Amino acid sequence: MRAVRFHANGGPEVLNWEEVDDPVAASGEVLIRLEAVGLNYIDTYHREGLYPVPLPSILGVEGAGEVVALGEGADGVAVGDKVAYAGPMGSYAELAAVPADRVVALPEGVSCEVGAAAMIQGITAHYLAHGSYPLKDTDTALIHAGAGGVGLLLIQMAKMCGARVLTTVSTAEKEALARGAGADEVIQYTEVDFADEVMRMTDGRGVDVVYDSVGKTTFDRGLDVLRPLGYMVLFGQSSGPVPPVDPGILNTKGSLFLTRPTSAHYTQTREALLERAGDVFNWMAQGALDLRIGHRFSLSDAVEAHRAIQGRKTTGKVILLP
Repeated sequence: MRAVRFHANGGPEVLNWEEVDDPVAASGEVLIRLEAVGLNYIDTYHREGLYPVPLPSILGVEGAGEVVALGEGADGVAVGDKVAYAGPMGSYAELAAVPADRVVALPEGVSCEVGAAAMIQGITAHYLAHGSYPLKDTDTALIHAGAGGVGLLLIQMAKMCGARVLTTVSTAEKEALARGAGADEVIQYTEVDFADEVMRMTDGRGVDVVYDSVGKTTFDRGLDVLRPLGYMVLFGQSSGPVPPVDPGILNTKGSLFLTRPTSAHYTQTREALLERAGDVFNWMAQGALDLRIGHRFSLSDAVEAHRAIQGRKTTGKVILLP
């Protein structure tokens, strides 16, 4: 098969479109012929070495396609099923062998493109809104990067919970997308200081929760806009990792809470995985949740796709097509 593999850490140029041996479904695994692959910011962390992985490696942790073979003891799935998964590396390829307990059957009306686009970002938005800080109709939330893949889904889920949503974006085009998803207030952080705007919009009270996927450039000012006993939910670092934090600052800024969640811990059991994925896919099938696939690239053009996402030239979800 063909796959995108990297032999050394570095920029997008280290990605190679190569011929590699076909994977084989081991015990408890299924072999999937991938029809769509999700591109996620974590892929850039693996490529750069921020999150080290063995080398050489095939990139990618999300995909969807048709089950073409079953390993011994692989239960709950059959050859011919359309499924999606997230977690195991190796999705930038034409075939992937994946543990059967990590795959989710796609309901009628949900395509492989949507499946590959929704697993990580949909489940992330779900655990943020319903787990890390369960939103209530009395809450006001600040969501950074509101026009990104997670941002657009999280805005919609937050509104489903009845919360007031403030969000940050970089351009007028992205502001329109965030408003279309239901954001109550949109701040173009390239034009104004987002923290000043948040405090103005909340009459000096601050927000109940900040959902921050940006990291280094937004973290400190994010703490400044939290009301006492507020929650900082840091779930990404697209601008770079946050420097070490003195826990005492949480005290002085209002006995704040800080968490750094990851989807792996919110889907540790198959039951949790199926519950969160089930909600996401069912909402999409019912038309209650809109997923925006902003960009499609050929899998062989992964280098270009990585440059686009890191250059902040993308909106919504980016998928790669084998």
